[in-house]
This record gives sequence, structure tokens and C-alpha cells, in this order.
Amino acid sequence: MEHTENTRSNTDWQGILLQKLKDAKEAQHVLQHLSTSEKNALLEEMAQALLAHEEAILAANAKDVEEAKAKAMPKARIDRLMLTPNRIQAMVEGLRAVAALEDPVGRVARSFTRPNGLMIRQVHVPFGVIAIIYEARPNVTVDASALALKAGSSVVLRGSSETLHSNTAIVKALHVALDKLHLPRALVTLIDLPEREAVDVIIEARGTIDLVIPRGGAGLIHHVVDRARVPVIETGVGNNHLFIDRSANLDMAVRITVDAKTDRPSVCNAIETLLVHQEIAETFLPRVAEALMARGVELRACPQSLTILHHAGFDAKPLQPEDDRTEYLDLILAVRTVPDLDAAIEHIQRYGTKHSEAIVTEDPQNAQRFLQSVDAAAVYHNASTRFTDGYEFGFGAEMGISTQKLHARGPVGLLELTTLKYEITGEGQVRGHS
Repeated sequence: MEHTENTRSNTDWQGILLQKLKDAKEAQHVLQHLSTSEKNALLEEMAQALLAHEEAILAANAKDVEEAKAKAMPKARIDRLMLTPNRIQAMVEGLRAVAALEDPVGRVARSFTRPNGLMIRQVHVPFGVIAIIYEARPNVTVDASALALKAGSSVVLRGSSETLHSNTAIVKALHVALDKLHLPRALVTLIDLPEREAVDVIIEARGTIDLVIPRGGAGLIHHVVDRARVPVIETGVGNNHLFIDRSANLDMAVRITVDAKTDRPSVCNAIETLLVHQEIAETFLPRVAEALMARGVELRACPQSLTILHHAGFDAKPLQPEDDRTEYLDLILAVRTVPDLDAAIEHIQRYGTKHSEAIVTEDPQNAQRFLQSVDAAAVYHNASTRFTDGYEFGFGAEMGISTQKLHARGPVGLLELTTLKYEITGEGQVRGHS
């Protein structure tokens, strides 16, 4: 009898979930007929709704934060789920920034006329229903909704249980905007079912879900990529590196290192490893260590770096083999000296996750070789990796940072959230001779 009840229970929640997905699919047809100005008006209503519901959103988020602290969640993860008035204002600005961008739907990628007179246009069109599976980042709820809607798709949101209160309050505000414009709430569908298996139902829903984007840790991303039966844009973890070349401006190098590690260490575009040319290590390492440790950074150094730091009076820990592959998402930084540019590139290619990599150098040839040789979605010369971000790239917001090579790579913005189709105009042409 117990087995029968469990089976019925499973059937119940799966039925509810599948109906939600079908509703999202049906709602998207309404969105297809909205003009650019109407979509922009919706985003503005959503921005105003977030501001109007700020107090309720912050109260809901406080519950998530309290529960996270009770579970002894790491500080970096708590920082990712925490909302403040400034972070809500950033979400509002993101909505308005997306509204200000060119509408990608209907944009002509290329057009040409064949010798037989056929006029062929390749145009950007909506995917349909975009599902995003994400972890402790409630701001993603707003970013994903803004981008999907402007790109002509309805959005299915499956956040983590850690942010359920926050996401529910945010989506409630977004639904107020949809209601005001007499649009179906299913355009923004929150999957609040607690069952872990709900993710598998979503990513296997061929014919209903047109695209899925996982955004979170390596475990989540690998699970979605391995199990999905619908198209996936694979976002990646950020085991990122910064290489300080021997010709680097050391003041600039310190400033970039500190920013790339400490500005917000819990995000995927922060650096996890500092590589330093051995010819400048004795001069540079003490300077950068002082700046980093003043901000609470723990250094884990290779033997040569450790000797330099200890002699300069800095308390660093020995680097362990697993550190080379670790995305700390915390105030921890691996430090290695390398003999030259080639060694730095080799290390990055071996341990990097193809997210964001950077070099600080005044040698234009070394800069160009680094930019060309390093295989990553974003490669920087004399700038912080923290700029790998849809807002910083001028995309308004992003669905994530894609580290794959098909369709989209780097910050996934509006254009990457459309697909392509061909429109062909003729004057009675036929291919056969009959």
C-alpha cells in the first residue's frame, strides 16, 4: 500500500510540473505577437513591480539567509544568495538595460539573391521555451526573465531550494507586471516543487522545452549535460588564471590581481590562480601579498613562491596538487611562479576551465601570443577577469557564461537566446522541369 501511495504522489507532482511546462509553451505564442515597444513596456512594468515589492522580497530573502546560516553554509555561498537594496536596484537597472537594447527577433543575419531569383534571408527568431536550472543566485530569476522575454521566449525557472523564498517573492512581483498588461503568468514560470527529480523532468521534456541552460556548480552542469534530451547551452565553472609577465607594470598588476580576486570572490569570473614570471617574483610577490592579505585572502603557494613569501614575512600555506583544479569561490588564491610565457600558457591549458584568463604585460608580442593561444571564452590583456559579465559587455544582463564552442560562447545575451531560420521569397520558381 505504501508503494502505491508513493507512486501516486510521484504521478501527482510530475503531472503538475508537466502542466506548468505546457502552459509556458502555450503562453509563448502570445509573446510572439508582441511588438518591441510592448516587450519593453513589460520590462519597465517588471522593474517598477520589483521596486514596489522590495520590502517583501528582502523579507523573503532574509528567511533564505537565516536558513542558510542555520545549515552552516559557506560564507561565499551565503553572499551569492543574499539580496540588499543595492542588489535589487541592480536587478531593476538590468531590466531597463535589456529594454534599451536592440530587439534581436527579426534581425537579419544575412541576405542574398540566388541566380534563379530566389531571395533568401537568414533571420533571428525566438527559441520558444527556455528553461534555466540555477543555484543560489536570486538575481538570476530577474536576469533570465528579462532576457528570455525580450528574446521572444517564455522562461521556466528552477532555482535551488536555498533561494525558494526569494525566488517566490520575486516571481510574484513579476506576475503583477504581467497581470497589469493582461499577459499570461506562464510567460514566467517558477518551478517550486521540492522534488530533485523535477530537474530531470524539465531537461527531458522534448517538444515542450526548447532550450535549457544550467547555471551553477560543476555537479549541476554535468548532470544537466549528461541527462538532457533537449538542447543545452553549457555554462562553465571558472577556474581562472592571471599571469603577471616579466614586463608588467607592477602597480597595475597589483591593482588587477586584487580586483580579480577580492571584488566578489564567490562568482565565476574571479581568479583562482596567480601565475608570476620567476624573474619578477621576488619583487612582485611581497607587494601583491600585502595587498591581498589586507583583504583577508589566504595564499597557497608553490615551493618557490612560498620561500619568497616566508622570507618577506608573509604567512602562506603550501600549495597542494588539488589546488590547481579547484574553483575556490572564496578568499583563497593559489600562487605559482613560472619560468616564462609558454609555461604559463601550458598551465592554463592544462587546468583552466575555458572561462576567463588574463595576462598583465607591457610586451605587445607576448600579449598577442597569449590572446591567440589561450583557449577560453574570454581572454584579457591588462584588465581584470571580473569584466566577463553580460552587463559589463553591454548586454544588459546574461543567462550565464558559456564555455562551450557551439552556438554561444562567453556571456549569453539576447542574440545568443535566439535561433535562426531562413525566409525565402520567390516568383513562382520550381526546382524540377515539369
